[in-house]
Amino acid sequence: MSDRPTHEASLAGPPASAARLPDDLVRVLSQKVVGQPSAMSVIVPYLEMYQAGLAPEGRPAGIFLLLGPTGTGKTRTVEALAEVLHGHAAKIVKVNCGEYQLEHEVAKLIGAPPGFIGHRESTPFLTPSRLASAASDHCDLALVLFDEIEKAAHSLTRLLLGVLDRGVLQLGDNTTVNFERTFIFLTSNLGAQEMMKELSPGLGFAANLPRERAQVGSRLESIALAGIRKIFSPEFVNRIDAVVTYRPLDEQSLQAILDQHIAGLQAHVNTRLGPRCFQIEVSDASRRFLLERGASAEYGAREMKRVIHRHLTQPLASAVARAQIEPGSRVVVEPAEDGQGLRLRAQPGVSGGPHPVVVRVRPAVLLVDDNHDLLGFLEQALAQEGYQPLTAESARAARRLIEQQSPAAALLDYALPDGNGLELALLLRRQNPNMDIVLMTGGAMSAEETELCAQFGFPLLHKPFLTADVTALLRNRIPRVTAVRA
Repeated sequence: MSDRPTHEASLAGPPASAARLPDDLVRVLSQKVVGQPSAMSVIVPYLEMYQAGLAPEGRPAGIFLLLGPTGTGKTRTVEALAEVLHGHAAKIVKVNCGEYQLEHEVAKLIGAPPGFIGHRESTPFLTPSRLASAASDHCDLALVLFDEIEKAAHSLTRLLLGVLDRGVLQLGDNTTVNFERTFIFLTSNLGAQEMMKELSPGLGFAANLPRERAQVGSRLESIALAGIRKIFSPEFVNRIDAVVTYRPLDEQSLQAILDQHIAGLQAHVNTRLGPRCFQIEVSDASRRFLLERGASAEYGAREMKRVIHRHLTQPLASAVARAQIEPGSRVVVEPAEDGQGLRLRAQPGVSGGPHPVVVRVRPAVLLVDDNHDLLGFLEQALAQEGYQPLTAESARAARRLIEQQSPAAALLDYALPDGNGLELALLLRRQNPNMDIVLMTGGAMSAEETELCAQFGFPLLHKPFLTADVTALLRNRIPRVTAVRA
C-alpha cells in the first residue's frame, strides 16, 4: 500500500467566484440551442442554486442525463453553457466514452496504481488541474461531459458511482479529485429509434390520432428512461438529478439553425476580412439545398456545419483567394444548374454605374455612460472618424441594443446606474468573444478588477481623457472604414 499523501483538489467548498447570470438566461441559452426550450428550463434552476450558494454539499452541483436522437443539441447545450459561464465553448472537460469501451481502457482516466508496469508513465485524464482549467476566474463551476455514456465499459459507470454520490474520485496515485464545483452531463442516444417511431407512427390506427405536444413529450421521456434502465443499474440512475429528453428537430428549428450558421459565416467574413468584407445573400432555393443535405430525421442537424463548409465556405474562400469578389460587393448564392452544388454570383454593392461601388463597413461601436453630455460628445467624435456609434446610458439599455445589432467594439463606463461596466464587459465578451472592449473610469479599481481587465484584454481609459485618446485606441484595434467608389 502506498504511503504517499492524499492531495485534495482546490475545487471544494462554497463557490468563491461565479459569473453574474443574465436575468433572461433561459432565453439566452434557447437562442444558442434551437428547438429545446424545455432542456434549458430544467438546467437553469440548478445553475441558480449554485450561484446562490445553495447547491448540495458533498456531491456535484448538478448531474444531468441528456437523452434523445443524435443531432438534436445535447452536446451543444454544454457548449452553450460554457460560452455563457466562461466565454468559450471549449471550456469543458469532455470524456468520449467511445474510447473507453474495454475494461482496461478505463485506467487511462485515473492512471495506473503503484506497482503496475508503466505506473509512472501513465498520466490520468481526470485530474484536479484539468478540472481547474475548465473553470475561469469569473466562474469556478467546471462542466464535465461524458459523451455517449452507453458505450462506456461497466467499470467506468462503477467508477462514476462514487463521483455522482460523494463528489470525489480517487486516482491511481492516491490523489483525490473533488467534483463539488462541477456540473456533470451524461449524454446518450438510447431509445432514439423508438422515439422516431413514436413521432412518426407510420401505418396503423395510431398514425391518425391527434396528439398533444405534452402527451408526446411525456411518451418520449418514458421511452428514453426505459432504454436507460435496461443498461444501467438503479443506483446509478437514482443518483441523476434531472433527465432531459431532447425532441427531434422540426423544420422550423432546422431553418433557425441554418440561419445561425449563415449569420455566423457572415460575421466571420466581416471580422476576418475587415474592409475587404462582402455581403452574403443565400436564396431560398439555396437554403432548401443546404437543408436537404445538412438535416435529416435520423441525424438532426449534425451534418449542417459540414455541408455549409463544403458547399458555401470553401467556394467563397476560393473566390476570395482568386480576387473574384470585390470588397463591399453582394455575393448571391444560388443552386447550380445541375442541382449538385451552389453557384456564386458577385454583384456590385450599390447599383447605378458601370463600375462597382465598394461599400465598406462602418464598424459599430457601443458607447455606454450615464453622463449624457459626455455620451453626445463621444458619439459626434466617433461618427466623424468613420465609426457607427450606438449609445446607451445604462447597462439595461446596452443589453437591449446588442440584441438588435452586433457592435465590433464597446466603450463602457465603469460606474453605471444599474451595475458596473466590468460586469457588462464580461457579459458582452461571453456573448461575443471577438468584441473589443474598453473601460472608462474616473476612479481607482480594486486589484482583483484590474487583474480581470488585464486577463480579458480590457484597456482602461482614465477620466479625464482627450478625444484623440479614444480614437487612437480604436484606430489601432479596429480600422476606420468609409464608403468609397472603386
